[in-house]
Amino acid sequence: MNERIKRLEHEILELKKQDFNTEHLELSLKMLKDEYQSKLTAWDKVQVARDKNRLGAKFYIQEMVDDFIEFHGDRYYGDDGAIMGGIGMLGGIPVTVIGVIKGQNTEDSIKTNFGMVHPEGYRKALRLMKQAEKFNRPVITLIDTPGAYPGIGAEERGQGEAIAQNILAMMELKVPTFAIILGEAGSGGALALAVADRVWMLEHSIYSILSPEGFASILYKDASKASEIVDSMKITSDQLYALGVIDEVIQEKEDGQEIAFYLKERLVREIQIFKKMKTKQYLKQRYMKFREMGDVIHEH
Repeated sequence: MNERIKRLEHEILELKKQDFNTEHLELSLKMLKDEYQSKLTAWDKVQVARDKNRLGAKFYIQEMVDDFIEFHGDRYYGDDGAIMGGIGMLGGIPVTVIGVIKGQNTEDSIKTNFGMVHPEGYRKALRLMKQAEKFNRPVITLIDTPGAYPGIGAEERGQGEAIAQNILAMMELKVPTFAIILGEAGSGGALALAVADRVWMLEHSIYSILSPEGFASILYKDASKASEIVDSMKITSDQLYALGVIDEVIQEKEDGQEIAFYLKERLVREIQIFKKMKTKQYLKQRYMKFREMGDVIHEH
């Protein structure tokens, strides 16, 4: 984020501690942020999406879901801290919620493997999706991951197979599904949670087949050229919406609670729409949606 904005935020925080009136400074801060965000390049948005202070899945679950009960383990190998999943009430509607957790400090980041999901994390998510189908609960996924964990152990435990099973299962899941991209959504690690009836992105999030650094390494053998090629990758919310890859861009407001409130209201309305539809109807729509998306991606 712009250094001027950071300095002003720090000054406001210090003044508040001393009980000074910061109303005018907060107005100046809002104007600065509006100006900054209006000029964001694709590379700037990558940095915003990766910001360690960006609000993540845990925050949105706490704000949107009442009586949330978290479940653990995949019933095969173990529990993955990168996936938080469970059941709760969304505006009085029972739902299953699955979120990728990154962690905002060193200790939490290590516990969650920096949001890089292991195969047991995807299998836990799959277990919860199947449970949701059994009890007719809509599934909501909150995505913020640079990609699935590429370590040797993860590969030995079937990382690719776990991702593939999730993609297949989500395509056929007989309950309404919603995927919300909060920050980063990298490669198959994100797609394993994003094959949904509705795919939404927060305004400054990104969704890509691989990181800009990885793309630059393949194209130019030089990861430092990432900022130069990121615009041509078409990974920002506005670009993907224009291509028809996602269904909606969620505007990022000043207060995270405002975003959470909007998402909650929006989800409740959408769930009510799906309740009036036959299962075969939205399954067919889901299939056609991703069939057409494949054609769009192939063309570009």
